[in-house]
Amino acid sequence: MPVESRTIRLSTRGFCDVVDITSEIQSALAGQSLSAGVITLFVPGSTAGLTTLEYEPGCVQDLQDAFERLLPQAADYAHNARWGDGNGFSHVRAALLGPSLQVPFADGELKLGTWQQVVLVDFDNRPRQRKVLLQFIGE
Repeated sequence: MPVESRTIRLSTRGFCDVVDITSEIQSALAGQSLSAGVITLFVPGSTAGLTTLEYEPGCVQDLQDAFERLLPQAADYAHNARWGDGNGFSHVRAALLGPSLQVPFADGELKLGTWQQVVLVDFDNRPRQRKVLLQFIGE
């Protein structure tokens, strides 16, 4: 089965910055020779993750609030004590969300729901330059 790869690069603000990357993925898909298959997305690094979400201010705020309730930034983290970089919360949040996602595609379109977008969530405690690796597998 053919495999084609691309990379998306973006700037983030950190601190649970939620970035809609759906249009960038769709643009990368438009440049592929594959008509149907699955795309695997992967964000290298241990302080960001990928998921889907209805990308509107209320849902974005709800997601950010949920992470703060579950894993407060100000809590004690052994990582902070060991490394002193203050981003222990970001590593644990990213581990729970996960670094990868798969989305099917057909006829040149991502097969997402009507209100579903693909988002990168950067949990680190500073702005970052991020990349998302895309692998298209299909026919």
